[in-house]
Amino acid sequence: MAKKIGITETVLRDAHQSLIATRMPITDMLPILPKMDKVGYHSIECWGGATFDACIRFLNEDPWERLRTLRRELPNSKLQMLFRGQNMLGYRHYADDVLDYFVQKSVSNGIDIIRIFDALNDIRNLKGAIKAAKKEGAHAQVAISYTVGDVFTDEYYQNYAKQIESEGADSICIKDMAALLTPYKTEKLVKALKSVTKLPIQLHTHYTSGLASMCLLKGIEAGCDMIDTAMSPLALGTSHAPTESMVAALAGTEYDTGLDLILLNEIRDYFMTIRKKYIESGLLDPSMLAVDANALIYQVPGGMLSNLLSQLKQAGKSDQFTDVLKEVPRVRSESGNPPLVTPTSQIVGTQAALNIINGERYKMVSAEFKDLVAGKYGKTPTPISDEFKAQILKGEKAITCRPADLLEPELEKLKLECSEWSQQDEDVLTYAMFPKVAPKFFKDRNDKKYGIDKHSDAAEKVHTV
Repeated sequence: MAKKIGITETVLRDAHQSLIATRMPITDMLPILPKMDKVGYHSIECWGGATFDACIRFLNEDPWERLRTLRRELPNSKLQMLFRGQNMLGYRHYADDVLDYFVQKSVSNGIDIIRIFDALNDIRNLKGAIKAAKKEGAHAQVAISYTVGDVFTDEYYQNYAKQIESEGADSICIKDMAALLTPYKTEKLVKALKSVTKLPIQLHTHYTSGLASMCLLKGIEAGCDMIDTAMSPLALGTSHAPTESMVAALAGTEYDTGLDLILLNEIRDYFMTIRKKYIESGLLDPSMLAVDANALIYQVPGGMLSNLLSQLKQAGKSDQFTDVLKEVPRVRSESGNPPLVTPTSQIVGTQAALNIINGERYKMVSAEFKDLVAGKYGKTPTPISDEFKAQILKGEKAITCRPADLLEPELEKLKLECSEWSQQDEDVLTYAMFPKVAPKFFKDRNDKKYGIDKHSDAAEKVHTV
């Protein structure tokens, strides 16, 4: 029996997050959205992840306005976001009242599918988000953060999939953020998951190691229902397998996607001009498009690779890139083998960089790494030794409960803190995610709205929304 494979297009979010640190502005998306809306994708992944941070920190865009614009311009498409469990889009755990409000506002502003994951695969950190998504009528997809190591057997992933299903998720995503899957591992894993759950399974992997297209094909043959791809100008390298290639590969088979290659080619032509612009501006480093099988050795996801390189360049230490990559697996092993995905990828990566730059391991320890070792992000896949805890925590006590259980409701307090800048209900959530960056963004936005444009002699006309 024919089985139509669903395609999730990532060009508006994860593709440019992986290649150009999430710097694509909404103005580069707008001209092509009407054509993308005609394709018939399973979904368009366009929000969440690092888009929030990049919008207010670098692009001077309101992320909520971006979402509303995407919803308006893509009326026939399901919009998908990436949601980091109890962290949401920030870098700490938030109280349940903030999480509930964030999910409510995400759905009311246009999100249909929420892909929820926890960096440690700690199901306790996902329960609140699954419940909130279901309450708002969104599709709750839970992603398994895929990684490798002695503890990460097919049985480990089967057990996690069963927990996900029992919590009420609508589908499961295998999230291979570091491009660690190989084709036959993919086939084996998909079959293993299909044997224990009835939920649809989606496959997300990156092209870093050059295996993504083969992994997707073997996954589909093993029973995968949906796959993540990116339009070819922003595919390959640390991004995803090309959409057009996968559509062509499946055309005329029992897995035919039903998507129109001619229409996709028109969309490709548009993104080729965008790609050219990014290369010329230096935003897109062509080296990020190369295959690097080192990913299979160092277990580092694409976005983390680009961030590490950027950090080292800023510190004038880019010659130590390989040393830092070799240090990452050591730090990861000592800190309980966390899968390397946001925020643990940044935490482990930054600590590895500190160890190398300072010339002495753990001479300087980041606050986030200390929190990871203390259990404040959740339970790590493998236990952390008491000796290592003592070395890092220096007398501070570790916790064993769900981290959010220690948090008091905080939404009303956050509303008060940002009341002087707030212009819409959603502003409190922007502030909650990035309290250090949001005030400047709000002030610049509000000045501009009321005609106090610091960058222009001509004041803009005051207008009301």
